[in-house]
Amino acid sequence: MHSLLLLRSTQAPAAIVMVRPHRFTPNPETTADNTFQRPADPQATQAVADAAYREVTAAVARLEAEGVRIHLFEDHGERDTPDSIFPNNWFSTHPGGHVALYPMALPSRRRERRADVIELLKAEYRVQDVIDYSGLEPDGLFLEGTGAMVFDHLARVAYTARSSRADPVALERFCTHFNYEPMVFDTADAAGRPVYHTNVLMCVATAFALVGFEWMANARRAAEVRARLEESGREVIALSAAQIADFAGNAIELSGRGGRLLALSRRAFDSLTTAQKTAIERTARLVPLDVPTVELAGGSVRCMMAGIHLAPRR
Repeated sequence: MHSLLLLRSTQAPAAIVMVRPHRFTPNPETTADNTFQRPADPQATQAVADAAYREVTAAVARLEAEGVRIHLFEDHGERDTPDSIFPNNWFSTHPGGHVALYPMALPSRRRERRADVIELLKAEYRVQDVIDYSGLEPDGLFLEGTGAMVFDHLARVAYTARSSRADPVALERFCTHFNYEPMVFDTADAAGRPVYHTNVLMCVATAFALVGFEWMANARRAAEVRARLEESGREVIALSAAQIADFAGNAIELSGRGGRLLALSRRAFDSLTTAQKTAIERTARLVPLDVPTVELAGGSVRCMMAGIHLAPRR
């Protein structure tokens, strides 16, 4: 077991891409299906933007102190990209030198794609190919990156909550190209609405997985998801509906100077029980980050980070 877990360090990237926004605001285009989103005070637009800027700055400093390499890009808001703080949705990277660009559901989110991010990846890491799925957008086929899919990079599984942001045709095309098995399930919150992104209720780390089974609509399928995770040798930690609402599922495992760590928001950290924290800390240090303003946009720490699963050039 221990040797297998050591091999799975590729699940926890040592480098990430983050974007620091200068004009942050919750995106009015995404309110229809993002039930985690909360409106900001319209009289405090600049204060909200300044608070998000400070939260990203502090998160970057904390993670760099932990030994995580961060490629930080600035967004000055010229292109009207209120959700640019969440770069994990428009691209992902994969072992072997592969990069994917994704079809985004809303026009404002399509404007987040940046050539300078991809050029940095090519300059700093070994990139073999970039597969661009954005051409599916005119056909209404969307697949929003590691928001829509939660990857088990070792078992090659793409856990996916069925939604308008995870089209089955786009998902099948991606999984065929990148050699992942799609494991799709339906979700429903207390009001019966499907979750907009898989990564708000599921985090797959090296030795454990955080999963919000209470929001999986089919009990048999939920049991299959649990069994698949347990087959991989992971400890499965079930999250309550309240913990999902507090973004406990929206965490990401990273590799730092002292080993693996789990980055999550302070709100998510506070929602975890002592037993859950103990289970996580057997293999990963908990690193809570204060991002309450960012969370108004309906995403949390996982959404803020695009993991780099590529080999460095140096």
